Amino acid sequence: MTDLTLPDGVAAIASARTQKLPQPVDPARDAGTEPLLNDLAYDRIKQDIISCILPPGSGISESQLGAQYGFGKAPIRMALQRLAHEGLVRAMPRRGYVVSPVTLQDIQDIFELRLMLEPTAARLAAGKVDASRLKLLDDVCRAGYRPGDIASTHRFLQANANFHVTIAQATGNQRLAHTIEALLDEMTRLLHMGLTSRDRTTEMQHEHGALVKALRRGDGATAEQICREQIEAAREMVLTAALKSRAVMTMAIPTGDLG
Repeated sequence: MTDLTLPDGVAAIASARTQKLPQPVDPARDAGTEPLLNDLAYDRIKQDIISCILPPGSGISESQLGAQYGFGKAPIRMALQRLAHEGLVRAMPRRGYVVSPVTLQDIQDIFELRLMLEPTAARLAAGKVDASRLKLLDDVCRAGYRPGDIASTHRFLQANANFHVTIAQATGNQRLAHTIEALLDEMTRLLHMGLTSRDRTTEMQHEHGALVKALRRGDGATAEQICREQIEAAREMVLTAALKSRAVMTMAIPTGDLG
């Protein structure tokens, strides 16, 4: 049975973003805390969109989210504006917002971008990742998740994202690393859907282990090929889940009134 506990070093990295998530808050704060509340509301809502707790295509409103998360109108409004700018929600005049649907075109576009960027990053990072980072990558390979368990799946996907971002950072090209990190934020929502269909823990552990070995010995060509194969396998998994699920397909087709 897969060990579902993240090793200590990885737990610190994989939870870096989720640690920002707040406990229930009292919206009756003084004006000086307004920027903090705005950020907390944004983080909470974005987290639930990425985890599909707020499903693609679902309607949401300021009043609903305020009651759900315990924030006032202003932080919720600011959070929704930021999320709309990022494309995670869409404003619907006089009808609130809708969580942006996931279309088959979205899936293809995001995976194509990953295939353009990440294999190259792996090739450039070969021989450059230091020993401490390699140890963290090895630890990530031992992470696991329970299919259907949103919390454990999210922890695993955060570890997986940090695995790939760490490789990108080793290239020394911070713009490339930031671009891949932003892309993986979008990818996480797709993988949440795909990983509910079956447990790929063992496969991903093997893929990550092989990639770490190639990086350690400075074999850029092999690292590039392994990374490409990983992304292709993930794309097949997500597309299979989307095509098999009536709910996903229904949510994936935006209607004309979404603007």
